[in-house]
Amino acid sequence: MTTQTARRTTVKRCPFCAELIQAAAVKCRFCGEFLCGDRAPGAAVAPQTAAALTGGDPDPMTATAAEGLEEEVLYWGRPSIWAMGRTLWIGAGVIVLSGLVAFYPVGNAVDRLIPNLSEARLLAIEARIQQAAVLIGGAALLWLLLRLAVLKSISYEVTPDRIEWARGLLARRIDNLDMFRVVDLKLHRSVWECLLGIGTLTLITRDDSDPQFAFEKVRHCRYLYDVLKKASLDADKRRSVIHIE
Repeated sequence: MTTQTARRTTVKRCPFCAELIQAAAVKCRFCGEFLCGDRAPGAAVAPQTAAALTGGDPDPMTATAAEGLEEEVLYWGRPSIWAMGRTLWIGAGVIVLSGLVAFYPVGNAVDRLIPNLSEARLLAIEARIQQAAVLIGGAALLWLLLRLAVLKSISYEVTPDRIEWARGLLARRIDNLDMFRVVDLKLHRSVWECLLGIGTLTLITRDDSDPQFAFEKVRHCRYLYDVLKKASLDADKRRSVIHIE
């Protein structure tokens, strides 16, 4: 997992509420207004510019200004492979045991358990056991790779105004959490996690969809804690938000 502080995302201002949103957005996540197309409500008409009236750019911001307006990404990362925890150890154990059985002469053990077997019969049993071990080991490996792919499909992005959580392999899903909704944050690191350089950061929020949001087993967790603490305080000051217990 990598942490980036120089990465920037192109944004624009909503013509209705003047909040910063993604440049490709068709609906403002703050005021809920549609920005373009036939779905835009007729009761709320965006301010028109000379370029828009003559068939040019309908956005009140010029193209040059929109391209120059960028949102700083304070943190970007993915969960560590150690987030798989027990799944990783169980899968690795099954693969190792399957490999030992596949390459170990199990015919000797079978001969001791079931004496008086013909050599042909003994070789056939040994071949079947080794084939089963290879199949089990291969299935365990594929299962681990699938779980790893699902884990690494998760990504976290933190900007001064929001937290973006993306996940999913075939069906990609992205959720946003406004920074001013963060009430409290907690960092948990066990001794083992301190040795591995990872940790879990839990946010207590006033968002109904994510009342508790967790950055699971991420690296640079202390840096992330400091970034989120400062960003949430700054967001509260900008919006004059006071959290009442």
